[in-house]
Amino acid sequence: MEKTVRNATPWNQEVEQLLHDAGRKHLLPIVQAGEVVLRQQTVRVDGQLSRRTLARLINAMRVTMLEAPGVGLAGPQIGVGLAIAVVEDHVRADDESDDDYDTGIVDTAEDEEYDDPREIAEFPFHEIINPSYEPIGDATRSFYEGCLSFDGYQAVRRRWLDITARWEDAKGKQHEEHLHGWPARIFQHETDHLSGELYIDKAEIRSLTTNENLGELWSYDPTPSDAAKELGFVL
Repeated sequence: MEKTVRNATPWNQEVEQLLHDAGRKHLLPIVQAGEVVLRQQTVRVDGQLSRRTLARLINAMRVTMLEAPGVGLAGPQIGVGLAIAVVEDHVRADDESDDDYDTGIVDTAEDEEYDDPREIAEFPFHEIINPSYEPIGDATRSFYEGCLSFDGYQAVRRRWLDITARWEDAKGKQHEEHLHGWPARIFQHETDHLSGELYIDKAEIRSLTTNENLGELWSYDPTPSDAAKELGFVL
């Protein structure tokens, strides 16, 4: 009997083709809302990819996320229906512009001296494989967030303030961590992608705005109480 070669699976071949098409810059195409893959339950990662392919995929996802720019990117967003995502966010130095507020979950880190109610904090790079989360307590917060797969728009979404986050890394090691504030929001956003959910599904629909209008009209108030009053939604 011939030995089964695990890395010759259809999943591995599909991902290798995707990486080949990405070229030397490792930039993957980001799928936009309306594509079926964004609405499907992902498959648990369990040996479908060789170690080499998995490492290359994680690297390409990180490169694509940072180039976008974004703070998270999930498998379905690049057309891969596996339960994998990458996350990373950093607090910027004081001399950088605050104009990037309008990019939401896309990329919202700001000046660490600013007392931001969103509680943005350092969130080092992680590949999160087969992730899950559960709330700690009942506290929630509502803020604008956006998505690389719903490009050009943002809306207010209520999320848990504190969560217990669980995931595996590329070596299969199990992790569990208490996440708070903006890192918790990022983790929830990306993990939800893996069950076919977009942030807009449970957002305050009357808060929906273009990135341009958010930056021009509402970015001064990240709470966002003034937007709620004027646009007619409940925080």
